[in-house]
Amino acid sequence: MVYLTRVEHFNAAHKLFNPSWSVEKNDAVFGKCANENWHGHNYELFVTIKGDPHPDTGFLFDAKKLSDIIKHKVLELLDHKNLNIDVAFMQGKMCSTENLAIGIWNQLAPHLPEYISLHCIKLFETPRIYVEYYGN
Repeated sequence: MVYLTRVEHFNAAHKLFNPSWSVEKNDAVFGKCANENWHGHNYELFVTIKGDPHPDTGFLFDAKKLSDIIKHKVLELLDHKNLNIDVAFMQGKMCSTENLAIGIWNQLAPHLPEYISLHCIKLFETPRIYVEYYGN
């Protein structure tokens, strides 16, 4: 089994705010992330696929094709967007990094060839905070 990781970058704004809670409770739970005027991050996205190298090419999958899939199915939807407002696959969800990683997985998995598998989405919100998602 071989693992191939493609690293991408995007910028996006969001707000963590539960509308069923009071402003005070949101502030207590989410702190600055509940800022009514939003806040943003410079996200680093690591997409890891797995499988066996093709005998003719030695590649697990063409890294340029993987980059194109990530660009069209994820980055174009997220980059310089407001996650709470502009991103259809995040509608009705708390826009946490955890939920965003799951959403990215769901955006990518159906568009990969059946001979490879999506192994992991690693999403850095900051250089010191990241989440990893390995599917269901």
